[in-house]
Amino acid sequence: MSVSSDHKQQGMNQSKKAAASGWIGSALEYYDFFIYATAASLVFPQIFFPSENPTAAIIASLATYGVGYVARPVGAFVLGHFGDTHGRKKVLLLCMFLMGFSTMAVGLLPTYQQIGVLAPALLVVLRLIQGFAVAGEISGASSMILEHAPFGRRGYYASFTLQGVQAGQIFAAAVFLPLAAYMPNEAFNAWGWRVPFLLSFVVIIAGYIIRRRVEETPAFAEESAQGEIPKSPIVQVFKVSWRDMLRIVCMALMNVIPVIATIFGAAYAVQPAYGIGFHKDVYLWIPVLGNIVAVLVIPYVGNLSDKVGRRPCIIVGALGSGLLSFAYLYAISIHNVWLAIGVSLLMWGIVYQGYNAVYPSFYPELFQTRTRVSGMAIAQNTGTTITALLPALFATVAPPGSQNIPLTIGAITFVVTIIAAAAAMSARETYRTHLNDLGHRGANPVDKQEYDRIRTQTLAHARLARS
Repeated sequence: MSVSSDHKQQGMNQSKKAAASGWIGSALEYYDFFIYATAASLVFPQIFFPSENPTAAIIASLATYGVGYVARPVGAFVLGHFGDTHGRKKVLLLCMFLMGFSTMAVGLLPTYQQIGVLAPALLVVLRLIQGFAVAGEISGASSMILEHAPFGRRGYYASFTLQGVQAGQIFAAAVFLPLAAYMPNEAFNAWGWRVPFLLSFVVIIAGYIIRRRVEETPAFAEESAQGEIPKSPIVQVFKVSWRDMLRIVCMALMNVIPVIATIFGAAYAVQPAYGIGFHKDVYLWIPVLGNIVAVLVIPYVGNLSDKVGRRPCIIVGALGSGLLSFAYLYAISIHNVWLAIGVSLLMWGIVYQGYNAVYPSFYPELFQTRTRVSGMAIAQNTGTTITALLPALFATVAPPGSQNIPLTIGAITFVVTIIAAAAAMSARETYRTHLNDLGHRGANPVDKQEYDRIRTQTLAHARLARS
């Protein structure tokens, strides 16, 4: 097989532009998702739903958040196909505009008191568009960065996709939480909540400026020039790579860790029915601090995966964070706030990054260029959508008043992480495989000694470029 395009990378400049493009897109995506989740809890029940039944309004508001996950598999099929037939750059611009403008539109929506049932109907439509757009962002960004990155540094560069995810959530907290905390309640409900949504316009402009400067990847351009772009990449990826797609579905179940840290863990610690009694304001800092730690850790783990491989990082991250879930839930059960925060930062902010920082390189490396975006988008979004059901499962098997909650929920979490680790163990290692050979079962990886030599040379060139 030809490996010539690996040596035709468009230089470190395009690698950095691609990484910045992935970073800004992921930051926008999760900024938008986080502010929607916050608003759905704090203010949407009062302004978008009938006030006669507050409980029903809360349920309906939170249901609109879940609607975004319903749209993700659909978006994965459509946007995955678009990315493999029209290019990585075009699909990323499309995702960014869909996400950004739908989020801005939420900030401009009239309330239920102004237009009646049309208000929640429009809210659901916009949430569906958000979920649709999300489905193509990470797979498109990861493929774009991977195909621009120099051989031996794909893990490092691709990790910036997920660093953007964590940074987006930090930005969202930095904008939304102070408004909710310090604005008068009447002003916040009237117009203050709209500010974070309207600020998406700034990110759209920044993202467009960065993304338009990134050239289409050499790998996709080569496929296009040779007339090898498939008419139906979805059919081809299911035919050729269904086993790897199944592996990714299982590995994507690792989303159970953030579910434990920020959703079930928060309910267990804060909800009066469980009797723990943690203060809500203190517990809000767990996702903020966890994301700050993750932003610092992710590039180092991505770089580590270029040294030792993708599979060891994912396996250690999966099993380690699964075991730490027992300690985290136990710390909550004994009413120890600081121990719970400390273990959550270790579990989610550090150990979990063995998986989180590496999957943006590992997943697309399992596919051929012609089916890369489709394969990753469909499989990853399927696994993530399954984990959206886990909070309801946890609340069912461990409702308030039940015994041994840390053991019960910890055991389920650990089993899920074992499944993810087993899936990673069954996959072929990819970090020493040339770009054009990725996704081909018979491909031979570069000899370790030769790989280390190439990687050392690439790092030396990067240092020279910085000096």
